[in-house]
Amino acid sequence: MPSSSADPPHPAGPGLEVRPFRALTYRRRDPDHLARVSSPAYDLVGPGGRERLAAADPHNIVRLILPRVAPGPDGSGADALGRSAAEAAATLRDWQSAEVLEREAEPALWVYAMKPSDGAPATVGWLAAVTLPAAGSRAVLPHEDTFPAAVEGRRALLEATGTDLEPIVLAHDPHPDVPGLTVAAQDGAPFLEVADADGVRHSLWRVTDPDLVARVTAALADTEAVIADGHHRFAAAQAHAMTRRGGGGADAILALVTPMGPGGLRVQPIHRVVPDLALDEALAAAAADFRVTELPVDGGGPADAVRRWLSDPDQTGLLVGDGHRLARLDHPSPQVHGSVPAEAPEAWRGLDVVLAHHGLVHWLWGRTDDPESVLPAHGVEEALRGAQARRGVALLLRAASPADVAAVARAGARMPRKSTLFVPKPRTGLVLRPHTD
Repeated sequence: MPSSSADPPHPAGPGLEVRPFRALTYRRRDPDHLARVSSPAYDLVGPGGRERLAAADPHNIVRLILPRVAPGPDGSGADALGRSAAEAAATLRDWQSAEVLEREAEPALWVYAMKPSDGAPATVGWLAAVTLPAAGSRAVLPHEDTFPAAVEGRRALLEATGTDLEPIVLAHDPHPDVPGLTVAAQDGAPFLEVADADGVRHSLWRVTDPDLVARVTAALADTEAVIADGHHRFAAAQAHAMTRRGGGGADAILALVTPMGPGGLRVQPIHRVVPDLALDEALAAAAADFRVTELPVDGGGPADAVRRWLSDPDQTGLLVGDGHRLARLDHPSPQVHGSVPAEAPEAWRGLDVVLAHHGLVHWLWGRTDDPESVLPAHGVEEALRGAQARRGVALLLRAASPADVAAVARAGARMPRKSTLFVPKPRTGLVLRPHTD
């Protein structure tokens, strides 16, 4: 759906429907082994990262979420999508036959805590099978656009494996009963525990007590949620469910359900790289409708200057750099604001990322928003390196607030793709959900 459009308001309806499931986990559960076989989410793994993860252990989960296959006989790789999904399914079957992975005997919910090493509060939520809502439901609201090709890749993988290989993340409305139930479930040592490369400690507890499960599911049924991470996987699950008519477990998706607000996720920006655009050319075009101020870059380099800007709540505007120089764009003209569709809801039109995409990337730079023209970058260094490598510019953005994201979703609008980076993120490979419940 184009980011400029808005869906009509959804009618009121039931909230989240969560249920326990029989998980598939690695048989070896010591933290060192889990560190070797787990992975970040598939969309955070670049080509070099994929190879490093695969080399860390022959059973690293990246071999399932990002299977690698050779091109077809004609060298085009045109059929790589189907063969890649088939390869993942065969690998999954092999690992289960060899008892690398084993199925839990009884259904469970899971409490999932993520504790950063920097002293930030832990993010704690519930890992569950979440029923895909019916059309018109407000139970699960997206806030970002998706690309059909990316959705199809995840759908093909889901169809071939019949398994949710990694969770999406939902941020739910506060509920007075959920915090106490979450604390009560963290009884004893975690069932699974591992620290990732970013220093986040992931701890999971299996919850099978019928009374506690019933109270959690009842409380979450009184809430609605916004998709924090996994828009393409959610859309893929919806498409897969249509072909399966909701049968065989395809009516639900594996999700980490976290609170919106205290105890929940934080939002970081996702920056952009625009390839094959010289900084002088970019700034000259921007100067027609923005005030352009070139910023000094001290001994710490442009990355330090960007981080200082991001950490200062009084700063506004956008930053543009090429890895060496840096400029601030602010005071956009009425023409820039006029490039943003007036019929879109106010919660959407006021976002920096919307102004950047419509007023700068589209209006002034003449680029379309497709995966080859505008590349997402999940950190400042990645964006600046990408600008140098692609002979282009990095567009550095401030993060939207969780309240902004929720307002956009509830208004029925969509932010441009890859607008938000909710952190911390669950580790892929700790808990899988086969659809044969």
